[in-house]
Amino acid sequence: MTLRGRERGVAYLFLSPWALGFLAFTAGPMVVSLVLSFTDYQVLDPGSTTWVGTGNYRRALDDPVLAHSLRVTLLYAALAVPADLVLGLVLALVLNARARGMALFRTAVFLPVMIAGAAGGSVAVALLWLWIFQPRFGLLNHLLSLVGLPPQLWVYSTRLVVPSLALMSLWGVGRSMLIYLAALQRLPTDVLWAAQLDGAGPWRRFARVTLPLISPALFFNLVLDLIYALQTFTQAYVVTDGGPGDSSLFYMLYLYRNAFTYFDMGYASALAWLLFALTLALTVLVFRSARSWVFYEGSPAGR
Repeated sequence: MTLRGRERGVAYLFLSPWALGFLAFTAGPMVVSLVLSFTDYQVLDPGSTTWVGTGNYRRALDDPVLAHSLRVTLLYAALAVPADLVLGLVLALVLNARARGMALFRTAVFLPVMIAGAAGGSVAVALLWLWIFQPRFGLLNHLLSLVGLPPQLWVYSTRLVVPSLALMSLWGVGRSMLIYLAALQRLPTDVLWAAQLDGAGPWRRFARVTLPLISPALFFNLVLDLIYALQTFTQAYVVTDGGPGDSSLFYMLYLYRNAFTYFDMGYASALAWLLFALTLALTVLVFRSARSWVFYEGSPAGR
């Protein structure tokens, strides 16, 4: 074998564990799920499986509970995504300052992500927030009492449960902060100095120079936040289990119930592929819109 051939063989050898894992635990289950979505497959009675074609998808179109869960999920995304984008940027701007001990503050902001993951979806964190939201002795109501405000029911209220879970999602804001911070530290100082010499104030420099230059980081965070929001599950499952009164019945929670409570795996598989299609469609729309507002260095604005 030639040197290039040996190098290629070694590369394939090292890649093989990942490739086998991908085929066994990702690609394979996806193919099986796609096939099951066209069947009436009951987990407790697999022998009665029948081919129903697009029946599960037609059923989804007429499912009022599914429509409700989709509305809840989209409302949550409309609250959680902008909150994470804005708060992450504000924290990055503050933590980008050159001051003693700033590295410690950056670590403190990012540490919750290390505990709970980028989406803030660990069971331990959900249980912690369940105590924070507790109406009688929770931390949030204690803070409200210090400023003379009445206590709230938070996740125990049909009106406040989704905003409360959106507030809970900010536990993972350190991920977007870190991406913004990396973009801010790559800003060309000559452009900022030139804007300042031209008389641009701090707000004008931020809006006309800083924000366009870090727009790729904003775009990246927007895509990730959107995907995470549509796949929200752990928070609702642990904290509210869809309540009160199905007011926090997220799409993924309804999918889970069909698969592992009602054992209707065929319908659950169809719901999974519908969520994939929705996520793909929204992501494509974001990519299309990026042409008009994302600036890449060395390219015309919006291209």
